[in-house]
Amino acid sequence: MFVIGVTGGIGSGKSTVARILGEWGIPVIDADKLSSEVTAVGGEALPELAAAIGGRIINEDGGLNREKLADLIFTDRTLRDKVNAIIHAHVLDKIGSEIEAWTEKKKKAVVLDVPIPVKEGFLDRSHFVVAVTADDETRIERLVRRGLREGDARRRLAVQLSQDAYVELADAEIKNDGDLDDLERAVEDVLLPELKKRGVKLKNLPERGEDATLQEKERDTSGSDIEAE
Repeated sequence: MFVIGVTGGIGSGKSTVARILGEWGIPVIDADKLSSEVTAVGGEALPELAAAIGGRIINEDGGLNREKLADLIFTDRTLRDKVNAIIHAHVLDKIGSEIEAWTEKKKKAVVLDVPIPVKEGFLDRSHFVVAVTADDETRIERLVRRGLREGDARRRLAVQLSQDAYVELADAEIKNDGDLDDLERAVEDVLLPELKKRGVKLKNLPERGEDATLQEKERDTSGSDIEAE
């Protein structure tokens, strides 16, 4: 199975790239969603987090107080690294289980949507890694539109990997400084050739040239499943 790793900093649009691939019928394993699961009420990571930081980060309902945790780790790098290590270990276990499940279902491709490109569990599982980047001011504007204060947005960018570091770890870069149509074209340019080489049948491709037309004809004659085979 062809594993596509999609990564990038906050506000870069990596999850939008993963969503586009999902619309093509490729299953997406979302690390942020898995992180929410392992830190929800009864989540596997909560006991370790409480032991490492204290009960102050646990709400009355037994779930994680994300706002309080964010305030703590963004001012303490050592604590941030400790928290990330705890959560990542559980998330990577779940990623491994989901990859195995899709493999058993004979899927030909899967997407890993992961914000931090760790070597063990992400880079070593991915056959092709894409780094999604955008101008820092564009990223900040996006975060402000999501409801963050500008100062908080800038602080979050400051503690993350540089975009150059993301690109150095990747096989290809997708720049996301334009609109959605620009991004879709960039995703097609980078990933359609890789998917085509591996015989992955897709759905919902926009008709933008020879490759997309050929894909449409293949779908018409192959009767492919809703998801990528």
